Amino acid sequence: MKILCVNAGSSSLKFQLVEMPEEKLLISGYFEKIGLKDSFWTTKVNGKKYKETKFLKNHTEAAEALIEELLKYKAVESLDEIKGVGHRVLHGGEKYSDSVLINDEVIEDIKSLTKLGPLHHPGNLAGIEAMKKALPGVPMVAVYDTAFHQTMPKVNYMYPVPMEWYTKYGVRKYGFHGTSHKYITLKMKEKLGKDDVNLIICHIGSGASISVIKEGKCYDTTMGISPLDGLMMGTRSGAIDPSIIEYVAKESGEDIEQITNDLNKKSGLLGISGFSDCRDVEEAAAKGDENAILALDMYNDRIAKYIAEYYIKLDGKVDSIVFTAGVGENGIEARKAILGRLGSLGIKIDDEKNAKIAGFKDEVEGIISTDDSTVVVRVLPTNEEIMIIKDTYNLVK
Repeated sequence: MKILCVNAGSSSLKFQLVEMPEEKLLISGYFEKIGLKDSFWTTKVNGKKYKETKFLKNHTEAAEALIEELLKYKAVESLDEIKGVGHRVLHGGEKYSDSVLINDEVIEDIKSLTKLGPLHHPGNLAGIEAMKKALPGVPMVAVYDTAFHQTMPKVNYMYPVPMEWYTKYGVRKYGFHGTSHKYITLKMKEKLGKDDVNLIICHIGSGASISVIKEGKCYDTTMGISPLDGLMMGTRSGAIDPSIIEYVAKESGEDIEQITNDLNKKSGLLGISGFSDCRDVEEAAAKGDENAILALDMYNDRIAKYIAEYYIKLDGKVDSIVFTAGVGENGIEARKAILGRLGSLGIKIDDEKNAKIAGFKDEVEGIISTDDSTVVVRVLPTNEEIMIIKDTYNLVK
């Protein structure tokens, strides 16, 4: 059965076509700058990349180009071979604790939840509408970024704000990157041979979040009502004193929307160092750039702080700390710096093992802690797309 995975952003669309249940990747691609004159896309087939540049006015045109790619590279002989389409959707609110077949009610719910996901939902909806038009009658599935975290107890998801903010407006912690945290949790259950795993999962990339898994379920996570909370990230501030917003508004004359945009797109590593990519920050720091050195110290400190907090939440009974996503999988120096701050918990890194594991090396996963470390620390690549594909396959088959 061939299942298509679609991850639509505000001006982008990623896709994969996978043969299930073998999990065989047939074709993948990434459409960028949709709506801009210099829009382009890259398609990958059998390890080879093909790039094409063409103005794509909207997601509908991107979806049409996607279908053409599938046929051109013979990923399918006929569109009838596609039996399901899985869509990444940012926010499922409290209603959705798992993936679901898309119908009119689901679409209306996604629209109503746009107030909680204003940066992502327009693109998510555009991707759904575009694929409905391109593949009429093919069952589609919404895979929510928030769903996996809905097992959090109230003590962990409530904010200490007026209760009516929660009852009237839904103000609470929802958490994100749930598809990745779910994938890693399932993989670790397989590796450890048990369901009641206790994990600290560090999804560290341009966007970053940490979750604590208690007895196989999400118990807490760093992101909040939006992906802006928690860790310092590539361009996001993470947790800050909320009074900063009013103060800067008065001082600068900017409105809340402008300041929120600054916190989402001009802060984090970028705000402190001028670079949003951790590799560029590390390169600048190695040359003695003081702001880059400061940015890395702040970044690594915050990650270590949350790992320590979650270690305590699990009473030290941690089966594994898992690093995943772009920096987590490839950041040899970042992992060393973060774990080096946790020595008082008895967590020790093996520098030799750590240096051998990265996406660009022969070993892409494995244990990087010493034999006498109080917690086993691993690197394990995530695969959000295959998680979306699996959920879609299980719902449509």
